[in-house]
Amino acid sequence: MSPRPPAIVILGPGSLGAARRVQQTLAGSIVHGLAERVTEADSGFTNFGETLRQLFTDDVPLVVFCAAGIVIRTLAPLLQDKRVEPPVIAVAEDGSAVVPLLGGLRGVNELARAVGDGLGTLPAITTTGEVRFGATIEQVPAGYEVRNPGDSKRFMSDLLAGERVRLLGVAPWLRDSKLPFGDTGRLSIRVTPQDVEPAEGELVIHPHSVLIALTGGGSDLLQHAMSALKSRNLALQAVAAIIAAESEAADPGVLATAEALHRPLRFLTGARSAEALLAAARPKLANIPFSDGLIAIAVEEEPIEVTTIGRGRGRLAVVGLGPGTADWLAPEARRELVSATDIVGYETYVRMAGPFRADQAVHPSDNREELDRARHALRLAAQGRSVAVVSSGDPGIFAMAAAVMEALHSSDEPAWHGVEIAMIPGISAAQAAAARVGAPLGHDFCVLSLSDNLKPWEVIDLRLRAAASADLAIALYNPLSRARPWQFDKALEILRSYRQPDTPVVLGRNVGRPDESVRVLPLGELVPEQVDMRTVVLIGSSRTRRFPRAGGNAWLYTPRWYGAPSKASAGC
Repeated sequence: MSPRPPAIVILGPGSLGAARRVQQTLAGSIVHGLAERVTEADSGFTNFGETLRQLFTDDVPLVVFCAAGIVIRTLAPLLQDKRVEPPVIAVAEDGSAVVPLLGGLRGVNELARAVGDGLGTLPAITTTGEVRFGATIEQVPAGYEVRNPGDSKRFMSDLLAGERVRLLGVAPWLRDSKLPFGDTGRLSIRVTPQDVEPAEGELVIHPHSVLIALTGGGSDLLQHAMSALKSRNLALQAVAAIIAAESEAADPGVLATAEALHRPLRFLTGARSAEALLAAARPKLANIPFSDGLIAIAVEEEPIEVTTIGRGRGRLAVVGLGPGTADWLAPEARRELVSATDIVGYETYVRMAGPFRADQAVHPSDNREELDRARHALRLAAQGRSVAVVSSGDPGIFAMAAAVMEALHSSDEPAWHGVEIAMIPGISAAQAAAARVGAPLGHDFCVLSLSDNLKPWEVIDLRLRAAASADLAIALYNPLSRARPWQFDKALEILRSYRQPDTPVVLGRNVGRPDESVRVLPLGELVPEQVDMRTVVLIGSSRTRRFPRAGGNAWLYTPRWYGAPSKASAGC
């Protein structure tokens, strides 16, 4: 199944109750409702087809409360490879029917059963193997991995044609099925952690039943772990997790090993040696076939539930929300918000990012507490939580990305440095304002903040003069506040000493939000009373052009050429 939480999509208020029941059975799921009809959904949308296709493209499992035919017609242009498509389920508007549609090789039947359990409805599973045998080998349960999945379809076809199969190894879900087992026959299913190549007519299934405990060993730790597995003839696919001590959460060898094997990291406190880590993780463990001080390997008979071992590696994503409208929120940013256990940010931006589920913890704070906010987010992530730090616009432009980096740089806490960090870009205020009027930033430009809270005015003055003298288009953030009303006047004085009075200026206030305002005027008419902290000011270069726009107002652009002027005239 896709690792992403499912999206529950509804078109009317009559489905909300059933959707909420399904949501309780699907961890991390979010209810998307048609905005004009459903006001109490977790997220609203205005275009059903675009929303469904975008979620499908983003590999999000779908539970859609509407007719199956509508879902199929909506997604039909995207259907190419059944091995990669996410699970898709159609549910009757009142929850009385659950129909798996797509994603047979990625757990759609498993998802359908979970949805059916939430609704008290038996899902309409039509997969031939599951109907006849009560099991499928094309999609194995969590904790198992097929070594040769390309052979599974032919294998199931042979079983349906009357072949019998031998079961070699322990797999309760197969043993309790109605598969035609026998002691003879050319087909076999081998369930083993051993690194064996499939024989003719054989499926090899690896249970995730191997634990690797590591102690810090530098850059060659990965190769050492691979050699240890090979010496015991254990398959990489059988590894369930990598475990290490909390004190080595940032060890490069430990992190590289987990990433190379694509397996989760689990951290334990107290234990130091590799064998002690295994003993702490599995107190009743009987089989430790390999231990050399740096690495110890344990093998169990059945898959290991790794979430019961210590804590996982935390994740901190700094998420750019864009200027405000949900239409400009990137799919990657939306996924981070949905999957986060904790949301951290300036309270205004937290509200902009919501609404959030009841199981998500929200940590709003004052806008002047950036470093404290970053440290709080790192502390949460160091506990194994998945944290989203929200910023408006792009988090790397006068926002939280730099604060998180600074907090991490100044800390010597291993658990902080062991956190997985991701920066999720967003549309900046300058880009949004520019897009409303054309392309005023179409050539070289710079971005400056006029706030002297974190840097002296002398630095701002120097940089503003340099940008103006270099004939760059300029985007000014934080132009004016009640606490510092004089800086913008001074900035205008500097700009007017380098630019003509008719230089085009864009004032973009709250672009992308309900109270958006965008104005174009000449530099000579610009006064401080026209801007505030929510305004981004775009100052054109000497090359920025203006021409009439159909319906009034004007288009602006700064041409990419830098030779002789075109026929277009400059100025406002």
